[in-house]
Amino acid sequence: MILKNKVITLKQQISHIALVVNEYDEAISFYRDKLGFDLIEDTFLSEIKRWVVVRPKGSQCSLLLAKAVGEEQLSRIGNQTGGRVFLFLYTDNFERDYQNLLTNNIEITRPPSKESYGTVCVFKDLYGNLWDLIEPTPALK
Repeated sequence: MILKNKVITLKQQISHIALVVNEYDEAISFYRDKLGFDLIEDTFLSEIKRWVVVRPKGSQCSLLLAKAVGEEQLSRIGNQTGGRVFLFLYTDNFERDYQNLLTNNIEITRPPSKESYGTVCVFKDLYGNLWDLIEPTPALK
């Protein structure tokens, strides 16, 4: 960033990514119990609104599970990116995490393949959002 001919280096990071969900508890169950994410926060803000944050173990970026309100938000559940892969879950052990997906009956939409950037498969979350599970090649880790 340049401010009055001075270069200012900002330290920034993405903290949360909002994921529109149908129900809080079913979303928590999927991400915590099936994918193994940590439940970081579950705070009741009102009778109908909660602040629910989950994240993969060791990650700095979290998912804010946001319950859909109204027809427009409801229409986005499971398709927040128009059918493209939405989120990229890096792993240090592809085989372990791939087997976990299979054990938990998580739908695999593209089977594992070795690519120049690593081993990858595509899976759906409980609402149909597409995810890449990737173990990056050692040079990219």
